[in-house]
Amino acid sequence: MRRREFIAFLGGAAAAWPLTARAQQPAVGFMSGRAPDESAHLVAAFQQGLAERGFSEGQNIAIEFRWAYGDYDRLPALATDLVSRGVAVLVGVGGDVSAVAATKATKTIPVVFGMGGDPVKAGMVASFKRPGGNVTGFTLWTNETESKRLGLLRELVPGVPLIGILVNPQFRPTVQELEDIEPAAKSVNQLLFVGRANSDAELDAALASFVQQRVGAFLVTAAPFFDTRRDRIIDFAAQHRLPAIYQFREYAVGGGLITYGPNIAESYKNAGIYVGRILKGEKPADLPVLQPSKFDFVINLKTAKALGLTVPPTLLIEAGEVIE
Repeated sequence: MRRREFIAFLGGAAAAWPLTARAQQPAVGFMSGRAPDESAHLVAAFQQGLAERGFSEGQNIAIEFRWAYGDYDRLPALATDLVSRGVAVLVGVGGDVSAVAATKATKTIPVVFGMGGDPVKAGMVASFKRPGGNVTGFTLWTNETESKRLGLLRELVPGVPLIGILVNPQFRPTVQELEDIEPAAKSVNQLLFVGRANSDAELDAALASFVQQRVGAFLVTAAPFFDTRRDRIIDFAAQHRLPAIYQFREYAVGGGLITYGPNIAESYKNAGIYVGRILKGEKPADLPVLQPSKFDFVINLKTAKALGLTVPPTLLIEAGEVIE
């Protein structure tokens, strides 16, 4: 049995145990569009937030984890399962699809969501300041900063005739992401080639198409599916000596060249704090939707050297972190 299948088996076995059969503790349902192995640091940040409010898993709280591994179609059923099990708070993170599935699954259980887009436009909350109903959470704005990432990539590798854009067509914000990227590229006469992937086979094909089309660099748009295949994409970029830009710092730490995006661990910590506040009696309707306090711009100089790139001094000055 492969490791991923074994983890899924354990998760399914745990789901079969009724909450009442375990310790009599309030249970938090934690549902993510991502995967447990590559999200361990985010779970740790979430638990740190809970701890700051006096809650520790296994001592005075239980956490029911559910993972979609980038398969968004699984999320509504995962949300329904957690609601049926009577969790005290439902957390929907790891992409807009997870957030929407959580908010649709219940109108009574408090929900804390995490997403990359605008929850007001999505109809999830009434406003950022006063969410209303049983829902609050955080947005990362990752789906609305793609043009900024494109600009940084062009600064790093100026004059590249063709840039690849990797998108996930089954991820709801993809249309918006392309609407952000394409006009920005057109305004500077930058040619783009779009590769689409929603499965492992499609990801292989999309990456292979970048080589066939001779793109000079590529941008990975924000999508949980790509986060769950992060190492694979980074390895491809290294193998084919292609500069690439990503959304989260974790890509640069894993060997990616350059990243620009919010501090996602901070947001997960804040989600844990919100869950703790709700468990202590506060209402989601009174907790404002959180937004990133800063965006991390990270350059991996070791990767740049391996690619034979000289990073412009202007970018080194602008970067908040340089990995050497």
